[in-house]
Amino acid sequence: MEDDEFPRRPPGVAIAILAAFLVIAAIGALGVGRYDIPFARVVQILMDPISHPDIPVSPTEANVVFTVRMPRILLAILAGAGLSLAGATMQGVFRNPLVGPQVMGVSSGAAFGGVLAILYGVSGFGLLGSAFAFGLSALILVYLLNGIVARRNILALVLAGVVVSGLFGALVSLVQYLADTDDKLPAMVFWLLGSFATASWEKLSLVAAPVLIAALLLLGLRWRVNLLSIGDEDARAMGVNVETMRWMILVLVSFIVAAQVAVSGIIGWVGLVVPHMARMLVGPDHRAMMPASLIIGGLYLLIIDTVARTATASEIPLGILTALIGTLVFAIVLRQTQRGGRGI
Repeated sequence: MEDDEFPRRPPGVAIAILAAFLVIAAIGALGVGRYDIPFARVVQILMDPISHPDIPVSPTEANVVFTVRMPRILLAILAGAGLSLAGATMQGVFRNPLVGPQVMGVSSGAAFGGVLAILYGVSGFGLLGSAFAFGLSALILVYLLNGIVARRNILALVLAGVVVSGLFGALVSLVQYLADTDDKLPAMVFWLLGSFATASWEKLSLVAAPVLIAALLLLGLRWRVNLLSIGDEDARAMGVNVETMRWMILVLVSFIVAAQVAVSGIIGWVGLVVPHMARMLVGPDHRAMMPASLIIGGLYLLIIDTVARTATASEIPLGILTALIGTLVFAIVLRQTQRGGRGI
């Protein structure tokens, strides 16, 4: 990929429209549920602290919007945006559009930390901390294994991630085998399937810091991702320390993925599918594609989570919906890119 293939100016209009759609969808989602609230009334409730509406906001309306739904919606947006940005970044770094944020084994490591905490009866911040710690431990193992095999070989790095994912996947299965089938095992299975059902302001505050900080740093490095995406030799010729930069980016991606898994379990396909949508919309330039992926990802997971909590009487686990919808969307996107002659 040559540098002159990138557009000179990022398509800010498309990104602004996407951001507007995200805001509208978030306000609409605040009114959707067993206790329906019209869109205009949701706006009045949100504006209540500033300008009091003619019809006073009831305690029930305020509780539904601010306590029950808002933290969940913000968490879904944050998780979707983070996973999509991580996927777009990794596809650029590895120069492979079929790479997802789980390739480094962080998701499997975080999953092991979570089920281990559930096994020993640890909940709340203890479970989140355990998932986060083991997620980062997986990245350290990948780094050590890659250093033993071939430090400058991207294929070896991906294979190291596969090995570490397999290791932690086996450990997750072992913990599930040892768990009490009447109590612990169902909790583990539900958590691993992914859900925002237990969303709260406390969980949102815990995940917001690592995701927002890592996302801002990745967005600041997006022009370097452009250089890495054209090849290591060309990037070195332009003065980039390829190995250091790649690991710095992978650490930031790992922070995002580990934080997401810690609060909502494993949610697949988002980081793989959404970057393709963004690439079709704004082109391959990561200066525009990464911000677009972030916004589309937040919108995408917000819509799926809204469907998950409202489609049936009992909530559908997110992991099931993202896999079902993700495979269909990916097939459509793949067909469109091939028909357009761009390929993936």
